[in-house]
Amino acid sequence: MNIGKLAGTALIVLAAIQLVPYGRDHQNPPVANEPAWDSPRTRELFFRACKDCHSNETTWPWYSSIAPASWLAQIDVSIGRKKFNVSEWGREGKNEGDEAAGEVREGKMPPFFYLPAHPEAKLDATEKEELVRGLVATFGEKKKEKGEKD
Repeated sequence: MNIGKLAGTALIVLAAIQLVPYGRDHQNPPVANEPAWDSPRTRELFFRACKDCHSNETTWPWYSSIAPASWLAQIDVSIGRKKFNVSEWGREGKNEGDEAAGEVREGKMPPFFYLPAHPEAKLDATEKEELVRGLVATFGEKKKEKGEKD
C-alpha cells in the first residue's frame, strides 16, 4: 500500500469516528456542595491543577470535541469525578479526598499526559507542597497499610 492510499484511509477513518457521539456532551452537572477548604490558597491551587477532572466545573478544550481525543477526555473526567469530586462534597458513596494529598505528593496527579495541553496545571515544588499540606488539612490523609499497593 502506498503512502497516498494509507493517508486516504486514515482520513476516512478519522472522519468516520467523528460520527460516534461519545465524549461530546460537555454540559457540566451543577455544583451541589464544596468542601470546607482549609484556605483560599488550597482551593486556588486545586482549581488550577485538578478541577477539570475532579469537579463539575470542567473547562472543555477545543480538542475534546474531536474523536478520539473526545473519548479520552470523557473517560478521564468521568473516572476523576467518580473517584473524587469537590462539586459533590458530602454525596453518598466514597469520595476519595483522603487519597488526594498522596496522589499529588507521589506525582500521580495531575497526570503527566494532562500537563502538555494544560501548562497552568503544572505546579512548582513550593506550590505542590502548599497543595499537599492544604489537601491534608482539608480532607485528611489515608495512610497506606504495610504491604498495601496502589
